[in-house]
Amino acid sequence: QGRLVESGGGLVQAGDSLRLSCAASERTFSAYVKAWFRQTPGKEREFVAAISADSVHRIYAEPVKGRFTISRDNAQDTVSLQMDSLKADDTAVYYCAAGAIHSPTAFDEHPWYDYWGRGTQVTVSS
Repeated sequence: QGRLVESGGGLVQAGDSLRLSCAASERTFSAYVKAWFRQTPGKEREFVAAISADSVHRIYAEPVKGRFTISRDNAQDTVSLQMDSLKADDTAVYYCAAGAIHSPTAFDEHPWYDYWGRGTQVTVSS
């Protein structure tokens, strides 16, 4: 079936950096689009960033542009999210996702992703 497992979450102060990682197991996702979404209680899951299988296309949500960087290592079948200049508004559970998506215009739409991790908590204190 395949699993995605996030790591790297934690409690940091505003202005700090944090790096999230997502590893695949039981199957390979190296040919899939990979993305990060986040969710806070009472709100819908929100797109953060996505990267195509060949790393040519990288898309970011407006609130994180210039602060977050998504990258992937297909040999290790991992995807990472480097988060700099963190703000209290970045506090959320962050989810890794993978999907067989052909158009970059759909990278930010969560229904297209078939595989999800269980999430890792990121808390930014102000």
